[in-house]
Formats: sequence, C-alpha cells, structure tokens
Amino acid sequence: MSHHVDRRQVLRVSLGAAAAAAVGTVAARPAAAAGHHDELPEVPGMSGDRRANEFWYRLDEATLYNSGQEVKDAYAAIRAHVGNIERGMREKWLELVAQPGYPHTYAEFLAPVKQPLEVLSRTQLGVMDRYYGRRHPHLVKAFGWFGEGVLYDPRGHAPFLVHTMNATPDFPPPGYHTWYAYLRGMMLLDIDRRRWQRIAPALAFAWAVQSTAKPAQDRINPPLPARTVRRLATTWLVKDTDRLDQDFRSFPYPQGMS
Repeated sequence: MSHHVDRRQVLRVSLGAAAAAAVGTVAARPAAAAGHHDELPEVPGMSGDRRANEFWYRLDEATLYNSGQEVKDAYAAIRAHVGNIERGMREKWLELVAQPGYPHTYAEFLAPVKQPLEVLSRTQLGVMDRYYGRRHPHLVKAFGWFGEGVLYDPRGHAPFLVHTMNATPDFPPPGYHTWYAYLRGMMLLDIDRRRWQRIAPALAFAWAVQSTAKPAQDRINPPLPARTVRRLATTWLVKDTDRLDQDFRSFPYPQGMS
C-alpha cells in the first residue's frame, strides 16, 4: 500500500471535521437580546444573539469607527500602496487571481505592506479571541447570523443598525471580496496563516447567506429557513482556499446567485 498522503486531501478532511462541528449548530436561531451572556450588559432594543452582536460591534469599533493609532497608521500605509483600502485591495486581488503567476504575484504585491497587515490581523483576531476564543463553531454561527442580517444593534451607526455587510438593494455588498483579499494576503505572507485558513470558509459562508437573504440594514430581518442555512453551510464550510479563490472570482454574488 502506498504511504503517500495527498496534502490537499488532508486539508479537506480537516476542514470537513471543523465544518461538521459547525453545521450541527449553525442553523440554530439566535438567542434573545438578553440571552445567557450575563457578563454582557443588556442593550434595550437589541435583537439576536447577545455575544454575536457584541463581537461585531467591537470589531467595527476596533477596525473602523474608533480604531487606535496603530490601526490608522496601518490603513494609511496600505492606502499609499494600493490607492484605496477597500476598492483598491479588492480590485488588485480580482485582477491578479485571474492571471498566470497567482498566488505568487499577489504575495509579491503585498510584501511591502506585510507589517501593516500584521497589525490588522492581530487586531481582528484579538476581537475574535476575546469573544469566542478557539470555539470555532460558535464563531462560524456568528458569521452566519451576520450574513442573515438577524443581529440588530441600536448602538450602530445609522442607517447601519444591523450587523451585516453594507449593501443596498441596488448595490450588492462588495465587502466580502475586500475582506477575502486581505485575509488571502495574510495567508500568503504567513501572517496567522492557519487561523485565516479556518476563517475563510466562514466568510464565504456568510457571503452566500447574505446573497440569499438580502437583509435590510435598518430594521430587524426575518431569519432564513433553517434548512436553507444548513444547505449553505454544508456547501461552503468544507471548501479549501484553492476552491475559494475560484469562488470569489464571481462578483458580487456567488456563481448562480443574483
């Protein structure tokens, strides 16, 4: 018998194990606003899982609305390199992923901003660890609820009172591609690579969920049917990075969705 092990198959098996743990609970309904998170203060008017609401709120605060000087400096360095920290990064990845030489060309392009990317990775993972630690299936659920648009938080910045990717009925959310472009660069530059490899399928899962639900951002949204969420989870959470590179070439929705 051959003792050769296909590295990609091992990765798929490991991802499948993580997905199996997540899929079993990912379609569960969010808890009420007060929930069972006694360490978190009640927020009047909040709807959806209390911890997930807090996680996305604090992530926004740390990376966008009230970021520290180190994060601001990191964004400034990236902006100087790509021209625009959102559209510039996203469009450069979409350009290079479609050309020969990828992923090496993308790694070479981002090498000059490795240190700023390390800052962003540390900041984002720090918030994830604060609220979920290494409980990956629970973090996956938070990504699913984010995509569904069932996390209503009155502390948000109007009109964005639902924790989901910014979008309008006429302008689908480009943010999933932007975040993927960042985390793909982090992987290629060996910045918390294994962590982002595990998170990437959850991001893609949220993208597929939001592409299906198309939630509003200024009011409480009805959840998707549990069977729909389970179907999307079993489809997306088992994908490895090579497959996600192909899937995210479809913009703005996953192939077959609109």
